[in-house]
Amino acid sequence: MPKLDVAILGATGAVGQRFIQLLEHHPWFQVSEVIGSQRSAGKAYAEAAHWILNSNPPPDVSQRRVKALDEPITSPLIFSALPKEAAITRELELAEAGHIVCSNASANRMLADVPLLLPEVNAEHIGLVEVQRRKRGWASGTLIANSNCTVMPVVMALKPLLKYGVRRLHLVSEQAVSGAGYPGVSSIDMIDNIIPYVPGDEQKMESESRKMLGYFDGEQIETLDMLVSATCTRVPVLDGHLVNISVELDEGPAQASIIDDWTTWQAPDPIPSLPSAPPYPLQYLDQIDRPQPRRDRDAGRGMMTSIGRLRDCPILGYKFAALSHNTVRGAAGCSIMNAELLAVEGYIEGVQIAETAEAT
Repeated sequence: MPKLDVAILGATGAVGQRFIQLLEHHPWFQVSEVIGSQRSAGKAYAEAAHWILNSNPPPDVSQRRVKALDEPITSPLIFSALPKEAAITRELELAEAGHIVCSNASANRMLADVPLLLPEVNAEHIGLVEVQRRKRGWASGTLIANSNCTVMPVVMALKPLLKYGVRRLHLVSEQAVSGAGYPGVSSIDMIDNIIPYVPGDEQKMESESRKMLGYFDGEQIETLDMLVSATCTRVPVLDGHLVNISVELDEGPAQASIIDDWTTWQAPDPIPSLPSAPPYPLQYLDQIDRPQPRRDRDAGRGMMTSIGRLRDCPILGYKFAALSHNTVRGAAGCSIMNAELLAVEGYIEGVQIAETAEAT
């Protein structure tokens, strides 16, 4: 079966590079167009991109001509790693023109008709696509977003606990420097230092978590009724966002029950069979000093969330740590998995992805 052509917006940046790396051997999708800034347009990708990941750009992408953002795009599926300012209008224009746009950008993710999708957590929110198309008059295009990279391990860890009633949440993040893009935070600021402020992320943690864990009533997302307080910090780690979480539950399950919930939790079919999905998306680490970014960020090819240190919290009841790879699970990997789910559910026309999923 031929692979689906995809385009990557912001292809020369850190997250754009991660898209290219993760798509190199994807069974369903192939990179056919790379879009960059005006200063990159017209150059070969290998010349335009300062490659910061391990290995080298895939040979079939290296010599592709970088397109400008305003040039026509022919690929039906588009992954967006655009900066916020560029994404605000361009993503909606491309969706209106009939493209499937899976975005990692923050610009449009809190719009009421844009699904903030994390397949294991809220696959049913994909139903918002029909609402979006009806209200905007789009025949076949759509815009799907994934969340801020730091909220990803939070909602993954909380999803199996929703049955106990999540009431209040206190979050303190320790975020890797790659979350700031490239070149990111100055080395003279970051070495031998922790910065107790990440612009915009605290508000995103508090609002996006409630939307992602909310309920789709057929027309809109009813956000989860919980109180969230977040503090975000930048630490001298290359990849991997660690979040220290304190949570108050309506019920008081035993800690052993919570750990069992995490380690046995699976999303419903067809999500575990998607090419990018780990069969079990959560792991609990018994060691007292885990999870750790350097040791645990690549679990499940970077798509798992690692949890540890579950213990009593004298204020809220329970506290623990959760870790995800911020540029894989928290960014490009989630967008790709969102596209896989869209394909399986029949939202990408002209490709029989569902049949491939059954054979995988």
